[in-house]
Amino acid sequence: MPKHTTHNRLAWVDGELDQLQQGGLLRRLSTRLGPQAAQIGIEGQPLVSFGSNDYLGLAADRRLGEAVAAAVGTEGWGAGASPLLAGHAEAHRQLEARLAEFEANEASLLFGSGFAANSGSIAALVGPGDVVFADRKNHASLLDGCRLSRADTRVYPHNDVDRLDRLLARAGHYRRRLITTDSLFSMDGDRAPLVELAELAERHDAMLMVDEAHATGVFGKNGRGVAEMLGVEDRIDVRTGTLSKALGSIGGFVAGSRSLIEWLVNRARPYIFSTAMPAAAAAAAVAALDIVRDEPTRRTELLARAERTRRRLVEQGWNVGPSASQIIPIILGEPERAIRLSKQLYERGFYVPVIRPPTVPQGESCVRLSLTWAHSAKMIDRLIDALGQQ
Repeated sequence: MPKHTTHNRLAWVDGELDQLQQGGLLRRLSTRLGPQAAQIGIEGQPLVSFGSNDYLGLAADRRLGEAVAAAVGTEGWGAGASPLLAGHAEAHRQLEARLAEFEANEASLLFGSGFAANSGSIAALVGPGDVVFADRKNHASLLDGCRLSRADTRVYPHNDVDRLDRLLARAGHYRRRLITTDSLFSMDGDRAPLVELAELAERHDAMLMVDEAHATGVFGKNGRGVAEMLGVEDRIDVRTGTLSKALGSIGGFVAGSRSLIEWLVNRARPYIFSTAMPAAAAAAAVAALDIVRDEPTRRTELLARAERTRRRLVEQGWNVGPSASQIIPIILGEPERAIRLSKQLYERGFYVPVIRPPTVPQGESCVRLSLTWAHSAKMIDRLIDALGQQ
């Protein structure tokens, strides 16, 4: 019997990891102690965290915890099956109804993650013989959905509506055309030109799909996102979002017409072939939607703090790029510079994560500040003082 040598066939991995290390691109996990909050512990060190997407400070809110506890008592924890088999619980139905109401749309559909909602929806909407247009800085879930769809994919320069217009003008022979974009880009913190994109979609008879993951709960009069803020909700065919950022839970969703949702139930593979999210997580999201409705000052105060923070960073000479939101990158260029600044801030008691290729393009490595409603003015002042001494 020959000796098992599987590990030898993976020997190439060590060399590839060494290459990442030498290029300043190797990532390693750290373990957070305690709940997700503005103040955390990592490996025994207390830190003020600017690394989470918990924009409204709800991840550790007792009201979400109480909703989970009550739901576990009635629904248990695991869903046990995909939604179409036996996994669709009453809590899921209630959340889908609330999301449809919240999004001012006919219906909504839950997915296990925002990634699954995006990738599954694109692959259900277009395929061979179709074409999909994607912003170069779209989230990986949108770009991977384009690839999985097997439709022809055209990636246009970031927020370049003129280039997209020219690409669409040459795409009339395709069966279907789909434009996909984030509404709020997760690395630069800037917003998509949704008014112009809606006009292009109408002019070129293309479907428009917008991911509001980082804007849900934060932008718009009712917290629905950038589309609400810009008044173009009724001109967008497919709106997606996540429950895991400002809403403090887990999972993703799609909102749209009833026929769209019925189509996704029958054709979105991540929905059909994945176990449903825990019903208790859905209950937490319902509680979060109540807070978004009842406490609008969370988002207005967050955005006001973000504006002040950006202004002060620019005054110190930092490059914050086109940020216009609670996401504020400090763009440093090379990975080594970003790693060095992140370490210096860590030593001063701040967790500010490094963002490097392939998450951002070459030459755009940064440390990224994610502001939340839970950050006090004192926390932000201390961070800015620390940055001013670098």
